[in-house]
Amino acid sequence: MPVPVPRQRAIPAVECGQAPAASPDSGPSTEQAPPGTNPAEHPAARREHPAEKRENPTDTSTETSTGTGALGDRTQEPGAGAVPATRGTTPSTTPTNLTLLLIEDDPAGSPIVPDLLDQSGKPIRVRTARNLTEAERLLTDDVHCILLDLALSAPAPAAARTGGEGGGAGEDDGEGSDELAVLRHVLELAPRHAVLALTSSSDAERGAEAVAVGAQDYLFRDELDGRLLSRAIRYAVERKRSDSAERRLAEGRVRAQENRRLERGLLPTPLLAGSPLRFAARYRPGRSRALLGGDFYDVVRTPDGTVHAMIGDVCGHGPDEAALGVELRIAWRALTLAGLCGDELLGTLQQVLEHERSDEEIFATLCAVDIAPDGRSAGLCLAGHPSPLVAGPGAPARLLPYDNNGPALGLLPGGRWPRTQVELGAEWSLMLYTDGLIEGHVGEGRERLGQDGMVELVRRQIAEGLEGERLLRATVNEVRELNGGELADDVAVVLLDRNP
Repeated sequence: MPVPVPRQRAIPAVECGQAPAASPDSGPSTEQAPPGTNPAEHPAARREHPAEKRENPTDTSTETSTGTGALGDRTQEPGAGAVPATRGTTPSTTPTNLTLLLIEDDPAGSPIVPDLLDQSGKPIRVRTARNLTEAERLLTDDVHCILLDLALSAPAPAAARTGGEGGGAGEDDGEGSDELAVLRHVLELAPRHAVLALTSSSDAERGAEAVAVGAQDYLFRDELDGRLLSRAIRYAVERKRSDSAERRLAEGRVRAQENRRLERGLLPTPLLAGSPLRFAARYRPGRSRALLGGDFYDVVRTPDGTVHAMIGDVCGHGPDEAALGVELRIAWRALTLAGLCGDELLGTLQQVLEHERSDEEIFATLCAVDIAPDGRSAGLCLAGHPSPLVAGPGAPARLLPYDNNGPALGLLPGGRWPRTQVELGAEWSLMLYTDGLIEGHVGEGRERLGQDGMVELVRRQIAEGLEGERLLRATVNEVRELNGGELADDVAVVLLDRNP
C-alpha cells in the first residue's frame, strides 16, 4: 500500500470518505448519490477499498475556492486524506474517454447519476464546481464538455453592470440577463469546449436562448437521467468539433480568397496606351493552388513611343521566389520609365536582387526587348534566359540570336549584358517565354521538348491560323499534353503582334 503524501491543509472528512456529505453552506461534496440510493450505501458514506474506488464508472470531484489546486483525478486510501495523483501513483485500471465539468451551486442536490458511459462504453469522468472561480481552475485541457446550471448566480461585475443598465426593466428581465451573463462568461472562459445548458422544464425558452447565445444544447433538470446525459454529452462534443472544423475551413477559404486577390493584384497591367501593338499573355504557376509563381513579365510604352517588354524567372518555386519576382518586375518598370535601358538597367536590377534575395545562391534569368517606335527593329538583352521566338508572313517561326547571352542576374558581380540589334520587319509576332514551356517531357521517356520542339509546335499552330490569345492557349495546352499532365515549373508566355 503506498504511503499517503502529507498535504498543506486539512482535508475535510467528507473528501476522504469518512463522513456524510455536508450541506452546501458547509462545503462542497466530492461525490453525489443517485436518486433513490440509500445514503448508507453510497461510497461517500462508507470506507471503501481502493480497488472498489477505481471501479466506480464515474469520477466526481470538486475544488474549494480556497484550495491550492483541483481535487479531480485523484486516488484515495482508507483512513487517509485524498492525495493528488503523481507520476509514481498507480493509474486507474478503468480507461476514461470523456470528461465533464459540472458547474452548479448545489452539487449535493445534483441529478447527475454515476453511470455515465460514452459511445464505446468507457466511463465519463465528472468534475464539479460550485462557482465560476472553481470552474476556471478545474477547466483543464482534458475537459471535453461543460454542463452549466443556468440558475447559477452571475459574476459580481456582470450583475452590477446588468443592474445599472436595466434599472427600469422588470424583475424577470434582470434574472434572464443574469442567467445569460453566466453562460456568456463560461463561453468566453472556454471557447473551445462544448457547453450544455441545464434549466427547468418550465423554462424551455431560456434554454433555447442559451443555444442561440452559443451553447450546443440544453437539458431539463427534472427530466435528466444518466442515459440522456451521456448521449447529450457525446452529441455536444461532436457538434462542437464539427462547428470548429467548419469555422477553420471557412477561415481558410477567406485567407485563400485574400491571397488570390493579393496575387491577382500583383500581376502586371501592360502600359501600351497609344501603341499599335497587340498584347497577350498566359501565366501558370507551378505551385499548387497559387496564382503567382517565380516567373514575372511586364510591358510598358515610354513617352518616345518605344515599347519595352520583359520576362524573367527566379530560381525556385516558393512564395519567397514569387515575392522576389514581383519586386524585380516593379523595379524594372520604374527603371524603364526613368529612361534606363540595356546593360545599365540590368546592372541595376542585379543590385536590387542582391539586396532583396534571402540566399546568396538565388539568381534570376531575364529577357528584355525594346521595340523601336516604328516597330520594325528592336534591341535584345539576355541574362541567362532563352531567346525569344519571332514569326512573320512567309517566314516560319525562328529564334532570335542568342550569341550575346549574358549571365543570369545574381551570379557574377559586375556582369555585363550586351544589347543586340535585330530586324523584325513590317509584320510580325514576337513571343517571350520562360523555361517552364520548354522543359516539359515529351511522352513517358526522359526526352524534353526543348527550344527546337517548341519552335516546331508554334509553327504548326500558326499554320493552322491561330494567333494572339488562342495561339498561346493552344501552345501551353499541347505542351501539357506532351508532358502527360501539369508542368512542374512555372510557365509565363508573352506575345506581341504588329499588323500594320
